[in-house]
Amino acid sequence: MKVTFMGTPDFAVPTLQSIIAEGHEVLAVYSQPPRAAGRGHKVRKTPVHLAADKHGIPVRTPATLKSKSEQTAFADLAADCAIVVAYGLILPQEVLQAVRLGCFNLHASLLPRWRGAAPIQRAIMAGDAESGVSVMRMEPGLDTGPICLSERVPITAGMTAGELHERLAALGAPLVCEALDMLSSNTLKCNPQSSDGVTYAGKIEKWEAQIDFNQPARDVLDKIHGLSPFPGAWFETDSDGEPLRVKLLKAELIEAGGLPGEVLDDQLTIACGSGAIRPRKLQRAGKGTMPLDEFMRGFEIRAGARLRGV
Repeated sequence: MKVTFMGTPDFAVPTLQSIIAEGHEVLAVYSQPPRAAGRGHKVRKTPVHLAADKHGIPVRTPATLKSKSEQTAFADLAADCAIVVAYGLILPQEVLQAVRLGCFNLHASLLPRWRGAAPIQRAIMAGDAESGVSVMRMEPGLDTGPICLSERVPITAGMTAGELHERLAALGAPLVCEALDMLSSNTLKCNPQSSDGVTYAGKIEKWEAQIDFNQPARDVLDKIHGLSPFPGAWFETDSDGEPLRVKLLKAELIEAGGLPGEVLDDQLTIACGSGAIRPRKLQRAGKGTMPLDEFMRGFEIRAGARLRGV
């Protein structure tokens, strides 16, 4: 199959690599433009861009696909299909219709649940018992197209968004290749999404990362794991009279109680609206991630302290 691949972050790289390994001809890769990042604000190519470079595949980085010239350039590739994985740009109708067999998207949820930008984080934050990946034939609506293939995976106790991200990336790559094989043999069947159970996974806003210890411990835990490793759910405490932000990246439920935000013991057990949590991995501002015992050796938070959340 002659394929145009469109993707940007790490999540999309395994799929691109699998398509190449299966012998499909990737005519071009589309990715977000290089941008300044990190402390030095060095301009960096996206993970997909770097992966394409290693294989000598031409990379295009338009800021938009709305212009006639970009749409013509896309159509001139004469691909059999396009595979889209977390690309980050809306595909206009002219692009969707420009390939012979259509455009197909790998989405990190069991559609129609969690359409939109942040399905992995939202699934964990909502306490879902399972997640998965869906291969969808694209149409103009937001993740509304018919489903061709899907694969489920349980969200196990303590699983973070980062861990689910890696699991779904590995799960999605062979599923896309299976879809390509079926597409080439004209056996790929895509069924309309159900109108029941539709939810939307809006992008994560900065204000959401602040922990509200007034909530039940289970909800606090789900937020912590859903926002780990990025952006990281956080609270504030005091250090030498100054506020200090601490991110909680992994935690566990504890059967204990107290005032919301109160530290209950020397293991940093924190009371919530009901129940309590105990951190397992934390990160102080300007420091690396560390386990609880290492954190407590370098920075003591005594029992009875009140941590500030929302």
